Amino acid sequence: MVFGGIQKLTLIDYPGKVAATVFTVGCNFLCPYCHNPELVDPAKISRQPKVAEKEILEFLATRQGLLEGVCITGGEPTLFSDLPEFVKKIKEMGFLVKLDTNGSSPQALEKLLAKKLIDFIAMDIKAPLEKYKKVAGDKVILENIQRSTELVRSAPDYEFRTTVLPSLHSKKDILSIGRWLQGAKKYYLQQFKPTKTLDSAYIDEKPFEWEKIAELRGLLEIFFDKVEVRE
Repeated sequence: MVFGGIQKLTLIDYPGKVAATVFTVGCNFLCPYCHNPELVDPAKISRQPKVAEKEILEFLATRQGLLEGVCITGGEPTLFSDLPEFVKKIKEMGFLVKLDTNGSSPQALEKLLAKKLIDFIAMDIKAPLEKYKKVAGDKVILENIQRSTELVRSAPDYEFRTTVLPSLHSKKDILSIGRWLQGAKKYYLQQFKPTKTLDSAYIDEKPFEWEKIAELRGLLEIFFDKVEVRE
């Protein structure tokens, strides 16, 4: 695996847990609003400092009994065939493991779940299926996205989430996502932050007004057990 960084303490990334977050390098989607371009853009990846797996594991060994969990995010962690081996090492230290994924590799999710290596999956939902390629790029295989949403629901704990912005997500789109994922336990609307983006043009995009986000949240409540807004 190739790692682009580690956040040694987070109270946010793993809901309800004190955790560390590990960032993998590389992604097969091209979401223009992506807030981790240094982990996605090949030109930026070449300049991004890398962290060795040995360094990550040595750090985690010093936090046994102090941290509860480890979040693995990216980029897209499921691009790496050795992800299960890395997760197993973390689990053997006694940590809970949360995986952030774009859902492009249901095969990887199936393997991790079958081996009981994952405690929490957060899957990013980019758009309703009919607009997925417009938002995430032409490489998206819609059948894989659909299969991943089914697998995620079988995880010990999970959430679906969508980063929303007016230029890409309409009220109709949000309702379409709700109907698609109806019955899921948790769904989060995440406010777009124009701080750094994969496509530099999106730095000038305006996020939804909070009143609009609240309205969208209200519309989604009939579809999910829990709907929340994240900044």
